[in-house]
Amino acid sequence: MAGRIARNDIDEVRSRVNIADVVGDHVTLKSAGVGSLKGLCPFHDERSPSFHVRPQVGRYHCFGCGEDGDVFEFIIKMDHTTFQEAVERMAAKIGFTLHYEEGDGPRTDYNQRARLIAANEAALEFYQSQLTTAAAEPARRFLGERGFDPAAAQHFGVGFAPQSYDATREHLRSRGFSVDEILAAGLAGQGDRSPYDRFRGRLTWPIRDVTGATIGFGARRLLEDDKGPKYLNTPETPIYHKSQVLYGLDLARRDISKQKQVVIVEGYTDVMACHLAGVTTAVATCGTSFGVDHIKVLRPMLGDVSGADPNANGEVVFTFDPDEAGQRAASRAFAEEQRFAAQTYVAVAPGGLDPCDLRLARGDDAIRRLVTAKRPMFEFMIRRNLDGHDLETVEGRVNALRAAAPVLAGIRDRSLTQGYVRELAGWLGMDMPDVRRAVDAARQRAGAARQDRTGGPVPVGQAGPGGELVAPPEEPVAGLRLLPNDPITRMERDAVMAMVQQPTYVSEPLIWLAAGATFSAPMLAVVRDAVVANVQSIGAGDWLDRLLQDVPSPFRGLVQELALAPIPARTDEDLALYARSIVVALVERDLLARKASLLGQLQRADPHEQADRRAEIQRQLVDIDAQRMRLRADAEAAAQG
Repeated sequence: MAGRIARNDIDEVRSRVNIADVVGDHVTLKSAGVGSLKGLCPFHDERSPSFHVRPQVGRYHCFGCGEDGDVFEFIIKMDHTTFQEAVERMAAKIGFTLHYEEGDGPRTDYNQRARLIAANEAALEFYQSQLTTAAAEPARRFLGERGFDPAAAQHFGVGFAPQSYDATREHLRSRGFSVDEILAAGLAGQGDRSPYDRFRGRLTWPIRDVTGATIGFGARRLLEDDKGPKYLNTPETPIYHKSQVLYGLDLARRDISKQKQVVIVEGYTDVMACHLAGVTTAVATCGTSFGVDHIKVLRPMLGDVSGADPNANGEVVFTFDPDEAGQRAASRAFAEEQRFAAQTYVAVAPGGLDPCDLRLARGDDAIRRLVTAKRPMFEFMIRRNLDGHDLETVEGRVNALRAAAPVLAGIRDRSLTQGYVRELAGWLGMDMPDVRRAVDAARQRAGAARQDRTGGPVPVGQAGPGGELVAPPEEPVAGLRLLPNDPITRMERDAVMAMVQQPTYVSEPLIWLAAGATFSAPMLAVVRDAVVANVQSIGAGDWLDRLLQDVPSPFRGLVQELALAPIPARTDEDLALYARSIVVALVERDLLARKASLLGQLQRADPHEQADRRAEIQRQLVDIDAQRMRLRADAEAAAQG
């Protein structure tokens, strides 16, 4: 059994992997200046991007929640792996053979995650090969009846699981996978006496993560003697969590980011139909309802941010069947709508057809029209609450208002609320003030209900609802948000940021000059001192790690923020000029302050009794002026060359 990965190999893998590529599989990143990218944080809900990535540094940092780390830590937090698994996964990605400090040397079967993915990939290959066999005729007929040819099946990885209790298992064992690995991957179940193939006599679809790795399957019943559920999915495994995956996301991810739109459909064939019809942003849940974890996956891809232009936030389009199950799905989706900054819509096909049947009956253009004819989610839910009420009677209209008012009360945008108050008044034929009063009353009832559930705020030090004491807040650690927002502090912050991020451009001599500068913000001086202490290591690959080790633990978050914050420069030339000039400005400010202090001392010194003191002050003033001249000359030379 191999032991710990060699430290040199860990560093080598870290240096070879582009963290922007790895993060980019989960977050839509945009330029935030030279060498800096930003997007929505995947670790917490936010509407304005505060998540920054610096590929050259190899780190990310969120200025909203404080999450920070390198490419390995990102994988660990996103995919719930161990550190060793994260290293081994990236090594496999770049084709690097790891060495271990203990055990039997190099190995390529890196870890459980890699093995389970490999088992699923092998099963995918097996199922695809079985689709052309005679036994798979029901599967091919099913596809053909729904308008999917062999090319479509190949594109989406559709296959056929043989009607056998051990065919898949024996195939995988012949490929070197153990029974334990096959069971752990969810490809087999454990019977009373022996394992059995989970998918038998079924059409299969591979479920992939955003990187395209196969982590599970969805399987559709085909045979009359199959007494199992219509759709059977991979159970929860170490790599497959149904509440966090969306079928088709690997194919739709780039277009979702590009078009700022995602279409949520209900089934695998619906995804296929949409993509083949040109709606390449369609995805589907896998055996569960659309929920919070799915939103967390999609929001960074959508670039779901707040702003003056609501259209900039993208679109989330839900398609629902008109039956009772579809209506329940609509209610669940609406309950989560507020978590999106993006505009949410509902698309219901005429005649209640799902996208697959709609394409089959009316062609590809009908799919595109379905998405184009979407209705805002709020309008859909309001009208849904009006259904079932007789609007021809006073009683019916009043009951309809009571049913619809909570929907309007839940809209966070008050301007949008007023617009729907006007619309609802028109639909009901009622006066706007009456509708507005009903909405206000519904909002008050909702607020009172929340107060009842939470018990209201509890003062620090007093017992909460469960008898627990509410602890006082922890003392804040050093961070950019704690700095004053005055011009002097901002200049100090930017100078230290330049020294942390671009010490080579700043240069060692200039950093030594900055070593004696007086800071109005003591926490920035602590970071400056760490830079000076490591000035001999400028250009080292572990530069940032050295700084983090040399500051007290409360200041490490500040160092990380300074290392990842964007610098206002568009080109490398601008970056070099900016980094040097801002530190020059800091040093010159300090020189001017020292000169003013010396001039004051000179004026106070007695010209007859303190001649030596006056001569020393004069010498220091000349030295300061010489330093300023050298600074300016160096700055001009750097600007010209």
